[in-house]
Amino acid sequence: MSEETITGVTFGGEEWTPSFVSDLNQSTCIGCGRCFKVCPRDVFDLVEKSEVMEAEEFDDDYDDFDDDEDNSMVMNLKNQADCIGCEACSKVCPKSCFTHQHKIAA
Repeated sequence: MSEETITGVTFGGEEWTPSFVSDLNQSTCIGCGRCFKVCPRDVFDLVEKSEVMEAEEFDDDYDDFDDDEDNSMVMNLKNQADCIGCEACSKVCPKSCFTHQHKIAA
């Protein structure tokens, strides 16, 4: 039995392969909220950068987090399991923060 990726069919009958969000690069995210606005599911959440800095360690060469901006926001994956693979978030992201992957059918 071979592994196959999950595929669907568009309204027009074309085959379509969803690509689900697998990662969000918070070090390049500017917190614009575009992905949050276009997402048809509850996948994202806008959080303060200070929360992210406390929760994760970033590379030493990372300079985008500005210490002077205490109220800066960044997008976070709130409910990744709700992603439907439409890739709308990537299409509107001005900083190319998203990584997507196809899912193998069980």
